[in-house]
Amino acid sequence: MEQTLYDKVGGEAAISKVVDYFYNELVLKDESVSHFFEHTNMEKQRSHQTKFISFALGGPKQYGGKAMAKAHEGMNIQPEHFQAIVKHLHAALAHYGVGEEDIQTALEKVGTLKDDILYK
Repeated sequence: MEQTLYDKVGGEAAISKVVDYFYNELVLKDESVSHFFEHTNMEKQRSHQTKFISFALGGPKQYGGKAMAKAHEGMNIQPEHFQAIVKHLHAALAHYGVGEEDIQTALEKVGTLKDDILYK
């Protein structure tokens, strides 16, 4: 049985650490995207993001949040904002020792959501 990327990176506990680093050290310190989170309950956001990334990496389906298009409605996210988030996710995964090939696999999965996130 082939190991999922979720298992390979260390499961939900490891992904939770990646998500914390992603927001605390990267996204919320980046003026180009931090404003999107000014009125966000970050504890809830981190929980949703951990579950979403876990599922996207082949883990158990726990994500029960809004559909991507609905969750980003009214935000008018532009391609440069999406790219900044992708760059930060890459950096967070690398920070925790995830290999480049696995990072690219994860980012490809995130990339499939681009049309549901941009210009909403």
